[in-house]
Amino acid sequence: MQSMQHLIRESKDFAAFLKSPVVQFSKKQSILTTLLTGKISPLTLKFVLLLTGKQREVILSEIVDAFMDAYRALKHISIVRITSASPLTSEQLDVLQKKIESSTVGFEHVEVQTKIDPSLLGGFVVELDDQVLDASVRHHLESLRKEFRTNLYESKIIAR
Repeated sequence: MQSMQHLIRESKDFAAFLKSPVVQFSKKQSILTTLLTGKISPLTLKFVLLLTGKQREVILSEIVDAFMDAYRALKHISIVRITSASPLTSEQLDVLQKKIESSTVGFEHVEVQTKIDPSLLGGFVVELDDQVLDASVRHHLESLRKEFRTNLYESKIIAR
C-alpha cells in the first residue's frame, strides 16, 4: 500500500489516469495489471483490479490513505514531519527519531517524513499530530522582529 500511495502522490499522470472517465474500465484493468505486476503484492493488485471492475478506481487514493492511517493506528506508528533548511544526515535523523520516540506518549514507533524548505534559513521544524516545535532560524528572527516592534524601553524613554 505504501508503494501505491507513493505512486499516486508522485505521478500526476497516474492519478489523472485513475480518475479519467475517458478510458474504459477494461482497458484500465489491463494497463494496471501490466504496470503494477511485480511492484505491489498480488493481494493488493487484486484489490485494485476489483475496484477498477466496480468502477471505483477514482477513490483509490482515499482508500489507500485510509488504509495507511488504520495500519499506523493498529501498529502504534505516529508520523513525524521534519522540515529543514538543508538535507539532514542519517545520523541526525536517527538522533531526532530516538528523542521523539522516547518523548511521545502512546506511540511506540515513529515514521519520519522529511521535507526541505530553504526559507527556514537554518534549523528545523518538527510536526507531530497537532504539536509543532519550530527550531528554525526564520522563527527566531520573526520572534526578534516582534520584540523590537514592541520595545517597552523605547516607549518609556520617549514618554518622558
